[in-house]
Amino acid sequence: MEAAGIALVGISNDSPDLLKRAVSKHQITFPLLSDEGSKTIDAYGIRNEEAAGSFAGIPHPTTFVVDDKGVIRAKLFHEGYKERHTSEELIKAVKQIR
Repeated sequence: MEAAGIALVGISNDSPDLLKRAVSKHQITFPLLSDEGSKTIDAYGIRNEEAAGSFAGIPHPTTFVVDDKGVIRAKLFHEGYKERHTSEELIKAVKQIR
C-alpha cells in the first residue's frame, strides 16, 4: 500500500478502548478512529440498517479513496459484512484516478 502511495485510516463505531485492544491484538499499523454513535458512518450513508443489537451502527464494508485535497475520488463498497475488497482492488482504484 505504501509503495502505491496509499495511506490507510480506519473508522469504526467501536469505542476507543476496543480499538486500542484490536490494534494491539492484530498488530494494526494504520490509525483506527472511533465513530461511537455512527455519526460519520451515517453522514456517508454506509450504515448497515439490518444490523441490530450489539451490531447496530456498524457500516457496510466500504473504502473511500480520498485525494490530497480531501475529495472522494472512488468508493469500494460491499453489502455483505463477510465480503471485503482486496488490496489489489484498492490499488487499481487509486491508479484509475491518477
